[in-house]
Amino acid sequence: MLRNWQSNCIRLALEKYKSGNKHFLTQATPGAGKTVMAAHVSKLLLDENMIDLIICFSPSVNVANGFTETFARILQCPFNGKLGSLGTSLTYQAIQYLDEQFWETVSKYRVLAIFDEIHHCSGETLSEANAWGEQIILKVQKAATYTLALTGTPWRSDNLPISLSSYSDPEGKIICDYQYTLEQAIFDKVCRKPKLVLVDNEQLQYTSPNERISYSSIQALFKEQKVSYSSILEDNDALAHILKLSADKLNSIRAINYNAAGLIVASSVAHARQIQMILNGQLHQPSVMVSYHDPNAQNIIEKFKKCNSPWIISIGMISEGTDIPRLQICCHLSNIRTELYFRQVLGRILRITDGDNQEAWLYTFAEENLVKFTEEIEQDIPESCLYVKQPEDKEAEDVQSVETSSSDTGSTTVKSGELKWNKTDTNVQIVSEDSIPYWSFTLGHFRERVIEAFIGI
Repeated sequence: MLRNWQSNCIRLALEKYKSGNKHFLTQATPGAGKTVMAAHVSKLLLDENMIDLIICFSPSVNVANGFTETFARILQCPFNGKLGSLGTSLTYQAIQYLDEQFWETVSKYRVLAIFDEIHHCSGETLSEANAWGEQIILKVQKAATYTLALTGTPWRSDNLPISLSSYSDPEGKIICDYQYTLEQAIFDKVCRKPKLVLVDNEQLQYTSPNERISYSSIQALFKEQKVSYSSILEDNDALAHILKLSADKLNSIRAINYNAAGLIVASSVAHARQIQMILNGQLHQPSVMVSYHDPNAQNIIEKFKKCNSPWIISIGMISEGTDIPRLQICCHLSNIRTELYFRQVLGRILRITDGDNQEAWLYTFAEENLVKFTEEIEQDIPESCLYVKQPEDKEAEDVQSVETSSSDTGSTTVKSGELKWNKTDTNVQIVSEDSIPYWSFTLGHFRERVIEAFIGI
């Protein structure tokens, strides 16, 4: 049975297409069921004899496979691009490898092109397009009779417009044909109500040969760049603290929902292995690891989705679009700190299941950007994420690769030293290459700030 928002969106999309419009843009919060909605739009267009074929594009192989399964089920036919199929599901990367014969064949049919997570594609013109946006402009747009774009987070982090999108002037707010917010989804019991835990430390003292300074929080220390964020992420004791909080919460949920699971988003392969050692060794929590380096990554994710294992540690694989409904806990321990990435990670634990316990908890350290994103979680599109047109001579940085993957070179390190954080006296010390103490800081007690969003719902 379709949800109310899906039925309303499908009706509006069909009305717009029938009125002569070619494009429809839907913004629906992560976990709301955009793929199912798109499949039913496709089915209605087929039933109305308005299209012959459907081509779906998405950011990753795992998401593309999800589209294949959903469309095959709803259309009740194969959806693999082979004889007898009504379409196919591809990644954005695959577009550049489709030859002219493919596009000549497609041009002979009425095609609905569906773009999942369209915010990964930038540019209305070639001059401002990234690699994926360029393919849409040059190839897909010309071949498609109708287009349907989907996004849960309708903004980019590089000041470029999203492909196939329009914006209000001068506010810079994206103009959507249909919007379904997280607040609406929680009210409708489509998504879980998240609780976000910011892990901090108080009474820190920073000591160097020339100064001794006290700080009331990790954020205050980071502001003066005394310590890099990576040094906290990669410290065994800091990790052990936040992982124990997460594991304790997951254990309490699994007492009710036996197959509930947790996701840990790591910064690198080495970081993920460090996390796994703490989980398996100190906390006695079984876990699996999945990396973009692993040729069997999709099989690992699919197996975890269906099994009872409590933890999966991800490096650049489960940030968006991946449907593992049993996930209810998340540790955001990535060095990528953008609002887009943060919200996509949070979206992995929001999907409602039939379990008796529907808690959703995200844990992260109280770094300045992450505190801000947490406090803004009730805003569907934060003011800082509006598109503001830049002067034509100003080049915008394309951070597409940063927001869709992780890399081992993504973390920064403290110069001339190694971080030492002793459990007994909570003294952190940087030791220079010749073992002469360079600086140190003493930690007080950990504390947690819990932000419960949408309390009134």
